[in-house]
Amino acid sequence: MDWSPAYSWLVLALLLSLAELTSGAMVLLALGIAAALTAAVTALGLTLPWQLLSMAIFTGLLLPICIMVIRPRFSPRGVAYGTTGTGVEKGNRYTTLRRDFDDATGIKVNGDFYRLRVLESGETELPSGTLVIFKRFEGTTALVALHQPDDTASQDDNSQRKEP
Repeated sequence: MDWSPAYSWLVLALLLSLAELTSGAMVLLALGIAAALTAAVTALGLTLPWQLLSMAIFTGLLLPICIMVIRPRFSPRGVAYGTTGTGVEKGNRYTTLRRDFDDATGIKVNGDFYRLRVLESGETELPSGTLVIFKRFEGTTALVALHQPDDTASQDDNSQRKEP
């Protein structure tokens, strides 16, 4: 069996597709599929310039498809990866929880646990289930304020709201 350029493109396609397992960005998968399609074009007997041109065309078509169509299907809804710590969490309410192995109090932001410190008192231990409002990060510590519930007990008896 003779080695042909088509086999080289197939090896490149396999390596790129396997490398995709480490990144998850779907870019290497698009390049791997484009290399496999280029291997099919190469099997037709086209020269190297035509092979490179076909690789460029396949990449130009497949890259946007993989990024915009396939990648969102593998990401959980509501999670904006890479935004933690940029300020997008500021003002959000979180519920405190206790970590099992060291009983530390913290909050989960985008699935990651962060120890907390209350801004007003400097307290680091709160009961589990306490509502807090996130303010900012200081290193890996989440600085929070205790949630102040709305004052709903001040309604007088003359209100128009009827209870069932």
